[in-house]
Amino acid sequence: MGSVSLKIGDGTARFRRATLCSSALNILMLFSVLTTNLFALYAFTSSPKDHQNQLLHHTHKNISLISEQVSLILGEIAVSQRKLARMEKELLGYESFDLSRPNLANELKLFLHHHQLPLGKDSKSGITEMVASVGHSCEKSVDFLSQYMTYKVSGPCPDDWSVAQKLILRGCEPLPRRRCFAKSIPKVGLFPFPISLWKPVSDKIVSWSGLGCKNFECLNNKKFSTRDCVGCFDLVNGYENQRFVKARSKNDFLVDDVLALGNGGIRIGFDIGGGSGTFAARMAERKVTVITNTLNIDAPYSEFIAARGLFPLYLSLDHRFPFYDNVFDLVHASSGLDIGAKPEKLEFLMFDIDRILRAGGLFWLDNFYCANDEKKRELTRLIERFGYKKMKWVVGEKVDTVGAGKLEIYLSAVLQKPVRV
Repeated sequence: MGSVSLKIGDGTARFRRATLCSSALNILMLFSVLTTNLFALYAFTSSPKDHQNQLLHHTHKNISLISEQVSLILGEIAVSQRKLARMEKELLGYESFDLSRPNLANELKLFLHHHQLPLGKDSKSGITEMVASVGHSCEKSVDFLSQYMTYKVSGPCPDDWSVAQKLILRGCEPLPRRRCFAKSIPKVGLFPFPISLWKPVSDKIVSWSGLGCKNFECLNNKKFSTRDCVGCFDLVNGYENQRFVKARSKNDFLVDDVLALGNGGIRIGFDIGGGSGTFAARMAERKVTVITNTLNIDAPYSEFIAARGLFPLYLSLDHRFPFYDNVFDLVHASSGLDIGAKPEKLEFLMFDIDRILRAGGLFWLDNFYCANDEKKRELTRLIERFGYKKMKWVVGEKVDTVGAGKLEIYLSAVLQKPVRV
């Protein structure tokens, strides 16, 4: 009100009157505040002594109650932290082993023993001790694990790779390290790269221990349970040396056609369940580096792939891929992708494939066997959830070369991962 400065008629006089009224009002408010404070001061100072003591008593009592409540809360927080730490250790697996078992190998006890950090808690990771990296499912196969860890320190390792593979297939992955020397086989007669890609591999440079066949001729005549390795060890005769460059059906995509879809951006790839490594060999001829995931089930896949001058990765599909996110330009998979069991298991695997494949990269699903139409629909729905662009998509029938020769449904596709924000 006092800030109005319009001079209309006798406006100046009104302005002065408003200013005087405002000043009087301010003085009145100031007097009220001072009076209130004086009364409050008088009330506190004129209180009887016993009343003051009573107030002090109540104050101390309230402080004591608050302290008790704070102590209770802090205690509950400490208990919760201990429970969380215990749960974390149980989830990680290293607290689930009972190291007091009498039949447990000493080497296993030593490997699983916790090692305190010399300088205490690490400021970056927050850990206070180093623990062994062992799969939590190993506890369910502790007898096998103890057998695997029974050996002479600094001596030759037992010929027990089949025991190790049983543990891996049971989810005991990664396996503990051992302090023994693995059996070495002289690799005589290896060919230089790239001649090694299509030269026959000698029977003498691989281990046949624990396998039914003892040479590659036997393997080439054997009917494997997998559809991806029919005659796959015969690099001279048969169809293996024509794969990916000569199609036998509409489901067989040619490697050059798929690389053309990548517009020259395919440099590194990952092959899941890659048999004897022929896909990686075709890519190597085109200056593309491919890692081949495999296990030695019924055949020495890893050694055969390495003898061809390629990179084998000994890993089960239950294990999270040991690669960082968005690193591969191409991921190739066939029927080996179907790991059975519940649909959720394939879903977890697909999400891990999506994780390691870069945006714009290609996922090549090569002749995936669909047991029935429902299986095909389930897989189609799962793929569509990822929003991949369908560069190629073919559903066809082929004769079963493993079983009774019936017609089977196969799905082949090349899919491009979208950019997600």
